[in-house]
Amino acid sequence: MNDTAEQIIVEKLESQRAYFSTHETRDIRFRLTQLRKLRQAIGQYREKIEQALWDDLHKSPEEAFLTEISIVTGEIDNHIRHLKKWAKPKRVPTPIQLLPSSGKIIYEPLGVALIVAPWNYPFQLLINSLVGAISAGCCSILKPSPDAPTIARVMEEMIHEHFAPEYVSVVQGGRETNTRLFAQRFDIIFFTGSPKVGKVVMEAAAKHLTPVVLELGGKSPCIVDADANIDIAAKRIAWGKLINAGQTCIAPDYLLAHQSVKDELMDKIAENIRSMYGPDIQQSRFYPRIVSQRAMERLTGLLEQGTIHTGGEVDASEKYIAPTIIDDVSPDFMVMQDEIFGPILPVMTFEHIDEAIGYVNKNEKPLAFYYFGKNKQAKEVLSKTTSGGGCINDTLLHIANHHMPFGGVGNSGTGNYHGRESFLAFSNQRSIVTSPTWIDLPFKYVPFKYFWVLKRILK
Repeated sequence: MNDTAEQIIVEKLESQRAYFSTHETRDIRFRLTQLRKLRQAIGQYREKIEQALWDDLHKSPEEAFLTEISIVTGEIDNHIRHLKKWAKPKRVPTPIQLLPSSGKIIYEPLGVALIVAPWNYPFQLLINSLVGAISAGCCSILKPSPDAPTIARVMEEMIHEHFAPEYVSVVQGGRETNTRLFAQRFDIIFFTGSPKVGKVVMEAAAKHLTPVVLELGGKSPCIVDADANIDIAAKRIAWGKLINAGQTCIAPDYLLAHQSVKDELMDKIAENIRSMYGPDIQQSRFYPRIVSQRAMERLTGLLEQGTIHTGGEVDASEKYIAPTIIDDVSPDFMVMQDEIFGPILPVMTFEHIDEAIGYVNKNEKPLAFYYFGKNKQAKEVLSKTTSGGGCINDTLLHIANHHMPFGGVGNSGTGNYHGRESFLAFSNQRSIVTSPTWIDLPFKYVPFKYFWVLKRILK
């Protein structure tokens, strides 16, 4: 996919700045109209979207709907339902020393947004972010990933057909396009990708003091304690790990299993894999493929250490890696150094829960955290760890609740979105104090004649 010339990027940005300055996007009725238009466009393009996700990632229509399309349409519906309430100025209490003034918070769009999305959920992660930008009243330049080229072209076609380019526009390309985009001054950059590139984004944004939302990743741990329901844990871990062939930022990256249940857990995860995908997983229409040969080479290299408990088969010609469980894993193995982003599940053991907590805490703060066990122990584990989000006795589900913020912490990201948080991410919360003119209290004026009164109020 060819890179977009710098001049075209500059022209698109200038055009959007000019349109934003007309103030049309601030109107709530306009925003609601655009949200409804986006939902209609998705319905019109649904079959093309599903086919493109199959072509790029071998995602079944069922998985495409559950993990991409339905999440976006649900987000749009939520914004349509609540936008008027969210955007309404919010009155706040006034301290006694400021009376009879009053205070309120008004929500205004930040301006022109740059939204950069990755390839693993190429539709959801680009368009879901756009929902927040539209809801807040921003203009947007969208940059899909070149590693999922079919869906990138379909999204460009959809946006071009339904939105004016001075309002929403798509630019295509790879690293050079990103470099050219990051060199411009946007009013907000919303980036989803790896921590490595996230640092590049933040460094570029700092030159213009541009605010950023960084949705990154990392090694999300999954702890299975001695008293966990192993049947349920195995089924939910297998499901969460293998959605999109493990190419999910919140997938369980590695297992920390209590030594008393480790062997049973691995066996039952393997059983559930066969139950979901059948005896010949490569032939299953529900099992996705690895995105590129470069990713295949990286993942294949991770299979060289430890003992293969399940899987391990590779077909480079089809970009296929079988669901693989690796036993006898050491923390210094390559598979434990960086986010796996593939269908490989390394397993380590612990005897006491403090060992598992200590291992998690000595590494970077993860995007997601999963614990299987009794609720009392879960509360203690949560109180001693941190993560962007997570689940108790399940995996992935926290991303699907638009009443909760989604985002990372530390190395796994900064800023939140989904639901009202998406509206806030693209908004400036502007604090305004209004003072009447019918009275003018003397306390604040030099020479502070009645200072003793003010001091008594404030002490």
